[in-house]
Amino acid sequence: MDLSQINARGLVMLGCGKMGSAMLQGWLAGGLRADAVYVIDPNPSDWVQSSGVQINADLPENPAVLMIAVKPQMMEEALPQAARFGGGETLILSVAAGTPIQTYERAFGESTRVVRSMPNTPAAVGKGITAIVGNADATAEDLDLAENMLSTIGQVVRLTTEAQIDAVTGISGSGPAYIFYMIDTLAAAARAEGLPEDMAMQLAKATVAGAGVLAEEADETPEQLRINVTSPNGTTQAGLEVLMGENGLAPLMRRTVAAATARSRELRK
Repeated sequence: MDLSQINARGLVMLGCGKMGSAMLQGWLAGGLRADAVYVIDPNPSDWVQSSGVQINADLPENPAVLMIAVKPQMMEEALPQAARFGGGETLILSVAAGTPIQTYERAFGESTRVVRSMPNTPAAVGKGITAIVGNADATAEDLDLAENMLSTIGQVVRLTTEAQIDAVTGISGSGPAYIFYMIDTLAAAARAEGLPEDMAMQLAKATVAGAGVLAEEADETPEQLRINVTSPNGTTQAGLEVLMGENGLAPLMRRTVAAATARSRELRK
């Protein structure tokens, strides 16, 4: 990504937890100058303190980007610290969960360029997927910059409306928890069949992780990959007859995503 304008004008990070640190590590490795980064965080990690960035120091007058990464419950207290960056010259990039664009427009005033993003927890290991959407003042260049910055923690998709973030929350935002639970239940099933606890968990983790990588890298669709491994009247077919039954995984997953999406809409209101 082109870091020249950020190196010249500065990047302010309002909050720098695990996800912020993962992004910062990628940016620094990609050529971002440490002295161009200003972190506002009451409890910076040891890594952030040793990274060479400026911590809780005087902020630049006109930073290129203000990245907001504080928890929703801290938003009301945190935003006034950076309110002077509103008005158009600084791009406001939010990676904070559950905070709509309207909140930033109220806090920063008219003509403020805002890009809201919805990353997920695998971003902390560079394997996330992030959805982004801009407000009416955000330009195509702003979205390009946001995408380039967020690509350091995984894939990026662009939404056409902010309302789509509710569905993204229900799928990729909450989705890692569904997969973690699947790993637990798969390991429990393995233990029930007589396998030792450590081995059961190792098999479950590796199976889910490996299948995910294969699904992303293979040319075939997930449906075809499933067909490839399913021999007629074999063991996989026996298991799939349960999983794909009338009360199997498909209707359960539909209800799961619908419930999370509905809750996201409720919180937005």
